[in-house]
Order: sequence, then C-alpha cells, then structure tokens
Amino acid sequence: MIIPGVVIKAPIPLPKSAFYAPRNRYRADSLIEFLDRNTPAGQTTIGLTILDISCTDSRSPDWGIFGYSYCPGKACIASSYRLHGMDKIDQLFKVAIHELGHTQGILHCPDKHCFMQDAEGRNTTVNETGFCKECKRKLIDKGWRL
Repeated sequence: MIIPGVVIKAPIPLPKSAFYAPRNRYRADSLIEFLDRNTPAGQTTIGLTILDISCTDSRSPDWGIFGYSYCPGKACIASSYRLHGMDKIDQLFKVAIHELGHTQGILHCPDKHCFMQDAEGRNTTVNETGFCKECKRKLIDKGWRL
C-alpha cells in the first residue's frame, strides 16, 4: 500500500547507548532522542520495535511501557513486546497512532474509547474504537485527514 507522504525505511539497529542492562531493555527516552536527532524538520518519525522499552515514571525509575513520544515533537516509538493475543498488529497500530497523536501535541483523553486515552499501566487497546470528537478535531486542525 502506498500512502502519500509516508516513507517506510529499512530497519536500523537500536543505539547501544539506549540499552539498560539491569532490566535487559531499552530506555525509550534515549531512543526518542536518537530518532529526534535523525528526523528532519517538518517530518515525524515513528520507531517500531519488538523489544522491551521503558521510561522513568512516578511508579518506577524503569517502568516498562508500550510506547513513548515527545508531546509535541517529531519522534515517537511503539513496541509490541508487552502486547499479547491474536490481534497484536491491531494493538500495535493503536499504540502507534496514540504516540503519533502525542507528537501533534494531543494530550491524554478521558474518553475510554479514544485512541488518546491514558493506559495507566494497562493494555486498554481492546476498548479503543477511534479518536473521540475532540481529539479528531484537534488532529484535523493539524492537517490529518480523518
């Protein structure tokens, strides 16, 4: 499938500097910094991985996560590592679209069916059906065709 403006690049190795050996996973903040440095102005990069990623959170200095992004920003990452079940690709899509929403400056949404809801440490993708009216309007204002 060809989507105007979307370029799928060849896989690249994750930077060794992002690896957190005590937990055998990659620090998402370091991955985002790497992607951000390598993303030209006016573009957005999403990194997709099957490896475990984490960030510092109020609950833990090394909290395992599904995805991470700058809000707003030009880089984000989504991981399938913590996703389970027959619909992993659908779940990864929802995590990825959530993180891309953050790159556009969209914050977490209280609507439990919206892609932008806060997972609060759980996999809530089963409940997500799309963007709510408010989040959709914000993204359309940013130039998204929804």
